[in-house]
This record gives sequence, C-alpha cells and structure tokens, in this order.
Amino acid sequence: MFIAIDFDGTIVKHRFPEIGEEIPFAIETLKLIQSELKHNLILWTVREGELLDAAVAFCKERGLNFYAVNKNHPEDAQTTGPRKLVADMFIDDRNFGGMPDWGFIYNTLKERGEDCFTTDIFTNRFSAPKPKKRGLFRR
Repeated sequence: MFIAIDFDGTIVKHRFPEIGEEIPFAIETLKLIQSELKHNLILWTVREGELLDAAVAFCKERGLNFYAVNKNHPEDAQTTGPRKLVADMFIDDRNFGGMPDWGFIYNTLKERGEDCFTTDIFTNRFSAPKPKKRGLFRR
C-alpha cells in the first residue's frame, strides 16, 4: 500500500513553523511499517521549501526515509498548484475521530492489511461480523 503521513501533529507535536518534539513511537512504528510490512510511505505535509527540508532531514536523521515527499512518486515534478495525492491510506492527526495511537496503527496494518478499512476507529476495535439469523425452522 501507499500510505501518506502528515508531519506536524502526527510524527511530531505541533510547533509549526518549528519542529516539535517527536511523538512517542511515531518514527519507530513508521520504520516497522516500511521494513516489516513493506508499505511505501509518502510524507504529505503543508510544509514547503526550507521548512519541508527541515522536516525531511529530521526524519532522515532518525533513519526514516520516504518513498516520496509531497508528491505521488519520487520522479514527479513538484507543483505550486493544488495537489491530489493518490494513496491507499492517510495517517493524519486531523482525521475524523482523531489520531489513533501508533501501536494501534501498526497492529491494525499487520493483522488486517488492506482490510483495516473495516476497523471501528472510534473504539479501536475490529468490527465483529454480524451473527447469522436463525431460520424459522432451525433450532
């Protein structure tokens, strides 16, 4: 899968334009998602120019390299207009329902893969299949 990751509030605490303190387990979890689960990570942030370079360097210093930064593929040209990212999943602190913790994100991807979209994000539990109704003549 291609997974787009926000930076401020997701990898680090909000201190924009500064770089905030790293959110516990964020970088370690993202590195596991790359190495063990083999997903491609795209840094998808509002940061541009020097602020973007600083964010990328922050992650790189900690061993986290992205497949692409603010674009779909590394070879795509950077544009100044509206960008539409093609990703299978977005991890962002501004998600409806908030940001689940990094352990939950990793375990859901590991256990469910692309089926994680059936996850109940509000209770951090997998949706249980509905039991089949018993027929009128079955006991």
